[in-house]
Amino acid sequence: MNPVQTPLTAEAGHPPAYQPLGLAALLRAATAGNDLTPLGERLLAHSQRYEDPYALLELSLVLQLKYQKASALTVQNLALQMRRHYRLKSARSAEAPVKVLVLKSPGDLMANTPFECLVESADLQVDVLYVDGDLPQDASLPEHDVILVAACALDENADPLARIAALTRRADCRVLNRPERISHTTRDAAYALLGKVPGICMAHTVRLSRERILEAASGTFDLSDVLDGHYPFIVRPVGSHAGQGLVKVSDGLDLARYVNGTDVQEYYVAPFIDYSSADGLFRKYRIVMIEGAPFVCHMGISREWMVHYPYVEMIAHPERREEEANLMASFDSDFAVRHREALRMIAETTDLDYVGFDCAETSDGRLLIFEIATAMVVHDMDDPDTFPYKASQMRRVFDAFHQMLRRAAAGSC
Repeated sequence: MNPVQTPLTAEAGHPPAYQPLGLAALLRAATAGNDLTPLGERLLAHSQRYEDPYALLELSLVLQLKYQKASALTVQNLALQMRRHYRLKSARSAEAPVKVLVLKSPGDLMANTPFECLVESADLQVDVLYVDGDLPQDASLPEHDVILVAACALDENADPLARIAALTRRADCRVLNRPERISHTTRDAAYALLGKVPGICMAHTVRLSRERILEAASGTFDLSDVLDGHYPFIVRPVGSHAGQGLVKVSDGLDLARYVNGTDVQEYYVAPFIDYSSADGLFRKYRIVMIEGAPFVCHMGISREWMVHYPYVEMIAHPERREEEANLMASFDSDFAVRHREALRMIAETTDLDYVGFDCAETSDGRLLIFEIATAMVVHDMDDPDTFPYKASQMRRVFDAFHQMLRRAAAGSC
């Protein structure tokens, strides 16, 4: 593993100013197996000597990528006490750059749209303003041509989203991903929004307290009374993502064993839907909608029902990578055509400029949606030697995102 290097530069009469790498570069380094520890140590030493919020914010990212969430959030809070407005990216073109203002909430990497991966190579000026209850009600927004709301649908983001809604009501420029619409992407709200749409299948999802779950495990409460289904169920902590804490339970004993092994107070519960294909493999797709147009980002194929990407099976089976490559090549003329009406309804019903979802196909041809969110990670960081077909597809996604920002900027203010 190679340590990550970054410059500390100094100007005469001023303390050294840290030049941030940013989330996309740090995530790329971590994905490649590079060691972020030396960078973290340099950032810590620099921050102990100088009041540099940019360095603290980057140290927070390093700590999060090293799975030290509590320390990361403490450091992030120190940075935000110094300032809430950050210049994330400067445009390469000096003449009339498009100025994008991103409104984020404080929190971990799952609290906001990871837009940094989408604009890494874009010729844009990108500023970030962190919004929560500590931001003054009369705060003025930094100069911008278009606003992107990055805060996503988490319990912790209820106050930031409300504050963002108040801030953006008086904005003269176009606001992408209106905060009022983002709240409809929680697991239970998404089912209420899309669960009965023709061509779409979603597991009926409810949010239950720990007490209620334990009652179900003991048999004093029947989950089928509140869910359209029966065992097996899938259970996960509220606020979890990427399969963290997700299990399939076959009966009350399984459920009790799972809940008693956690200290979580609320869970999402849904019937398990067997989405295996005729060959016994499970196929899961990640798709993003950009201005209503669908783009596939990856396809995972596994013998296990809980499909993560990337993972050992895709690397070990070249025929599965070939299937993913074929999907990407034919997506617009095949998958997107088969599910045209379902995809149209997702765009129309969510009414979001940018949103992603994980899905599969049921045996009767419907689109099975597992999760819909504005904070799904979309990137081009897979090994190009193993996944040579991905770069061109992800470039299409990034270009569509860039053009959305440019069109929105040109049509507002």
